[in-house]
Amino acid sequence: MLLRELTAGIDHIQGAGPAAARDLGRVGVNSVAELLTYYPRDWEDRSREVLLGDFNKSGAVCTTVTILAQDWFGSGRMRTLKVYVEDSSARAALVCFNRPFLEKQLVPGRRCRLWGRFMYKYGEIQSTSFEVELLPETDGAAGQPLGASGNNFGRILPVYPLSKDITQNLLRRLVKRGLEQYASRLENELPLPVMEKEALLPKAQALCAIHFPPDQKTLEQAKKTLIYEELFYLELMVGRRAMERRNLASRAIPPRASGEGKNSLQHRLLERLPFSLTQGQSNAVAELNQDMDSPYPMARLLQGEVGSGKTLVSFMAALKAIERGGQAVIMAPTELLARQHAENAAKLLEPLGLRIAFLTGNLKAGGRGALLGALASGDIDMAVGTHALFSKDVAYKNLSLVVVDEQHRFGVLQRHAIMAKGNTPDLLMMSATPIPRTLALTVFGDLDVSVIRDLPPGRKPVRTHLARESSEERVYAFIRGELEKGRQAYFVYPLIEADAEKDLKDAQSMARRLAEKIFPAFRSALVHSRLDEEEKRNTMELFRRGEVQILVATSVVEVGVDVPNATCMTIEHAERFGLSALHQLRGRVGRGGEQSYCFLVYSDELTDDGKTRLKVMLENHDGFVIAEEDLKLRGPGQIIGIEQSGYLNLALANPVRDQALLERTRETAFAILKDDPLFNRPENQIIAGVLRRSPPFSDLTL
Repeated sequence: MLLRELTAGIDHIQGAGPAAARDLGRVGVNSVAELLTYYPRDWEDRSREVLLGDFNKSGAVCTTVTILAQDWFGSGRMRTLKVYVEDSSARAALVCFNRPFLEKQLVPGRRCRLWGRFMYKYGEIQSTSFEVELLPETDGAAGQPLGASGNNFGRILPVYPLSKDITQNLLRRLVKRGLEQYASRLENELPLPVMEKEALLPKAQALCAIHFPPDQKTLEQAKKTLIYEELFYLELMVGRRAMERRNLASRAIPPRASGEGKNSLQHRLLERLPFSLTQGQSNAVAELNQDMDSPYPMARLLQGEVGSGKTLVSFMAALKAIERGGQAVIMAPTELLARQHAENAAKLLEPLGLRIAFLTGNLKAGGRGALLGALASGDIDMAVGTHALFSKDVAYKNLSLVVVDEQHRFGVLQRHAIMAKGNTPDLLMMSATPIPRTLALTVFGDLDVSVIRDLPPGRKPVRTHLARESSEERVYAFIRGELEKGRQAYFVYPLIEADAEKDLKDAQSMARRLAEKIFPAFRSALVHSRLDEEEKRNTMELFRRGEVQILVATSVVEVGVDVPNATCMTIEHAERFGLSALHQLRGRVGRGGEQSYCFLVYSDELTDDGKTRLKVMLENHDGFVIAEEDLKLRGPGQIIGIEQSGYLNLALANPVRDQALLERTRETAFAILKDDPLFNRPENQIIAGVLRRSPPFSDLTL
C-alpha cells in the first residue's frame, strides 16, 4: 500500500494542484517519492543571530533591525527603492530591485527580522538578496512576513534547486505536507546493528531532518544517514554482482593442449620477444593465469600507464585460453586502435601457429561471410575488432576470453553483448586512464584489479612545459629544431573546424597554417573523427612510417597511436581538456629512446580553475595522481564515461568527499553478503529503490 502511495502523482499531496504538478514535472519531480527525495542544495541557518557588523564573517546576516529611511534612485523602469536599516552593530541598505511594493510596508520606525547576504559596496553595507518579516507593532498582533509564507525565521530553512514558476516557498510547503502524510510509515532499510554501530538516524527521522532540521547537529546526522544508505546499497549491488559471478556453475579446466612449462604458448612467445617483461607485466600475467586456472570466470581490470605493455599481457591471456581449445576476442573502441592490436597480434602470435582475424563494421560483405563462418566453426583462434564483434550475425564456437580495451568507451550493454556470445567467458577489461581508488571501489568494485606501474626500460619521462598562447612562437621554434633532427610532432586542437561562437583554434584551419606558414619545409597531415576509416588509417600509416613529420589532429589520437619517433606533443587550448585526456595525449610521445616534450598552450586569460588543472599536469607524471586530481576537480560523473553507465546515480553521496564512509559501507555490505548471501528485504528494498531514485540492480549487470 505504501509503495503505491509513494509512486502516486504529486496531486496526492494535500494542496498540490495541477499547476504545481506541471511545474514540478519540469525538474523531474512527478511522484510523492521523487518530491521527498528532492533534497535541498543548501540550508539557511536562521536559528542564530548574525549582526550586520559581522556580515563579512559569516555567509549571511540574520538579525532584527529598525527601518530608518527610504530613498529612490534611477528613473523610469530602472527606478529602484532603497531602504536603510540598522541593528545594534551597524547600518545597511536594502536595495529592492523589482520590489517597489515594499515602500508601503518597510516604513521608517518599524522593526523587522532580516535575513540576507551583504557586501560592502559604494561606501556602504548593502544587500540585494534579502528577506524580511515585520515584527508586530503591538504585543497582540501577529508578524507579517513579506514575500514569504509562514514564519521563516528562528529555524533552519532548506534551499532547493529551482526552475521557472517554482519557488522556495512552494517546495517547502509541499515537502512539509508530503512528510506529514507519509514519513511516519517508512521503515528502516539498514540492519539495526549497522545503524547502532554508525549512530544513524531512523529513516523517517532522517528524511524529515534533511528537509527541516531542528538544529545543525541533527542535519549532519541526517546527511550521514542518507549518504551511508546510498553508498551501502551501491556497495551491496557491487557485492551481489561479484557473488553472482562466483555462483555461476563451476567449470572444468581443460588440460593444456601442448603440455606445461616450456611447451606452453606463453613460454614460446616470451622466448621470441627481444626484451623481457617488466615486473609489473610479469605480476599481471601471473594474476591472470591464477584467475583462469580457477573454476570461476575471471573478472579483472588491468590498469597501466600509456605504453606500459597492457596489450602484451592480454595476448598472454589469449594464448592461455586458445591453448585450451577456446577462442579469444579483443575489442577496441576505434578501428584505428583495433587495427593496431590486430597488426601486433599477427606479428607476435601468428608465428606460433595462431589464426587471427580482424573484424570491423567496414568489412565488405564477401569477406565478412567467410570470416563469420570461420569464427563459428572454430577455424579462427582470435578475433580483433570493434563493436562489430558482438553483432547479431556473429557467432563463436567456443568463446572463452573477452578482452575489452579502453573499457570506459563502451557502455554496460555493449560489454554484456560481447560476453553473451560465450558461455561464461573470462573477462579482462583494460584501461590506460588510471582509475582513482574511489571509483575503483564503486564502478569496478566487483572486479579484481591488476596494476602495471612500471614502464619498459629506456623510456624517459616526458618534459612538460606550459606556454601562453601569445608566446607560442617559441614553441614553434623549439619544435622546428626537433623536426630538423628527424623527429616527428603532434599538434592537437579541441575543434575540427572553426566555430563562430567559440574563439578557439581548430584543426582544419591550423593544419593549413602549419603547412603553409609555420613549417613549410616539412610534410604535415590532418586526422579527425569525421574522416572515413580508410583515410584515417592511411594517414596514420604515413605518420608511423615517418613519411609525414607533423600530424595535426583532434583528441582522436588520444588512443591507439604508437610512433616511437614522435618526440613533441603540442596541445592548444589545453585548459579545455580534462586532466586524464591531457595525460593520455602526453603519453603519445616518449615511446622511444629519445627525450620527448609536451607543450600545453593555454589562453592568455586563464581562469584560476584552469591554472590549477594545468599545474597538476606540470608537476605530475603519475597517472593515478592525475586521475585523483581530475576526480576532485570535475566530479565522478564527468570522467571515464561514468555518465553513460548509470552507476553513480547518487543524490547526496559523493564518492570523493565521502571516501571514508564509502570504504566502511563496502566493508559492511560485503560482510553481510558473505554471512547471509540471501540478504534481502523485498518490500523495503523496493521502497528503498523508489526513495533513492536509483536504477534497479538488474540494470547494472556488467
